[in-house]
Amino acid sequence: MWVGGVRVIIPNEDGEILMVRQHHEDKDLWMVPGGGIEAGENSIEAAVREAKEETGLDIDVVGVAWHIEEVSPARGQRFVNYMIGHIKGGTLALGSDPELAADKQVLREVRFMSREEIGKLQHVYPKFFNDEIWGILEEEHNGMTYYKLRYNE
Repeated sequence: MWVGGVRVIIPNEDGEILMVRQHHEDKDLWMVPGGGIEAGENSIEAAVREAKEETGLDIDVVGVAWHIEEVSPARGQRFVNYMIGHIKGGTLALGSDPELAADKQVLREVRFMSREEIGKLQHVYPKFFNDEIWGILEEEHNGMTYYKLRYNE
């Protein structure tokens, strides 16, 4: 059975992308906000909810950057839709994961980062993120709908 997730690429007016630092398996990973799709939700609804929970921002989903699938014996069948979001309100603040107890939270930091700042990070997920996202955002900015199918490495 497939398990679904979403991540949301949220640029600001300065051309930076909102990144979240999470702590997993004894290391910090930087990624865009997101999480699992809950029962009864579609990808867009999950993206809006996850962005609010993790960052305090209200967003509109305006496009899809990637659809990544993984089939592995260890993790099963999983997919993640990487959506593009535009800020429509809220106040940026580090949120929390409502499914985790207070002492088990993985969110550590949230902030907008430039291409250069993201390029200097040691652990970014997925690995190809900084290499591909800027071209996708440029296409979206020019009014083109962009959709890319990716399979997890």
